Amino acid sequence: MHTHRPRSRTTLLRLIAALLAVALLHLPAGAQSTTRYVRFAAAGDTSYGILDAGTVRELRGDLFGTREPTGRTFRLDAVRLLAPVVPGKVIAVGLNFRSHLGTRPVAAEPGLFAKYPSSVVGPEAAIVQPRGSKNLHYEGEMVLVIGKRASHVRPEDALAHVFGVTAGNDVSERDWQASDLQWFRAKASDTFGPLGPAIVTGLDPDDLLVQTRLNGEVVQSERTRDLIFDVRTIVSYVSRYVTLEPGDVIYTGTPQTTRAMKPGDIVEIEVEGVGVLRNRVVAAP
Repeated sequence: MHTHRPRSRTTLLRLIAALLAVALLHLPAGAQSTTRYVRFAAAGDTSYGILDAGTVRELRGDLFGTREPTGRTFRLDAVRLLAPVVPGKVIAVGLNFRSHLGTRPVAAEPGLFAKYPSSVVGPEAAIVQPRGSKNLHYEGEMVLVIGKRASHVRPEDALAHVFGVTAGNDVSERDWQASDLQWFRAKASDTFGPLGPAIVTGLDPDDLLVQTRLNGEVVQSERTRDLIFDVRTIVSYVSRYVTLEPGDVIYTGTPQTTRAMKPGDIVEIEVEGVGVLRNRVVAAP
């Protein structure tokens, strides 16, 4: 007669934890607990904080490591929100929605290009149309924020390296994009990388609505489940060639079509669960 030894308490706890992890992965967008991290200026200081119901709770320490509340709080209307992260690398994926491809074929691998960290600006900052630019376009996108060093990461492990998501505008000068040897001016000019307003953890990046509004009119609207290359594939692919560090960001691609902006226009990028990234276009002085 065989007897079965009861499982140890440690084994049972591990089993429960594994089942809970699986359940969380399959919750719909917004069903998990989310946290909204912002970077802000107040009283002469720049800090990270947690945004909750119109109040910002200040943090100290490393956003991607050990952090703790300082005990100070601010009303949201008393602070200036900045780009929610200061990235070391700004990477972008092109042609990642079928609705944006037009007659072009679907690529076998993600098409990558780089923007410069100096292109990054935050909510309500101006998008400056450079002198000589005549065809400046918006590109509303979900942006991944890396939270853990990633090198040669397998797709099934990729999400563990993503801290959260934010909204971004991959501002693009179409004439320069078509004429220049590389996209140095077309994609990476100063102010061509708006980000914000918050980095949100706990969302499902594979099924979020991305919308762009130009002067209040909805001009782009599609869900990230329609991405040709999903988040796991993107992070894994990038990490084969470039080591991703905490704070690096990846623009994941824009849907549908775009059109030109002009000085005075207001462009808003909204990613479900993240909020609205709002910027005004101005002419270069």
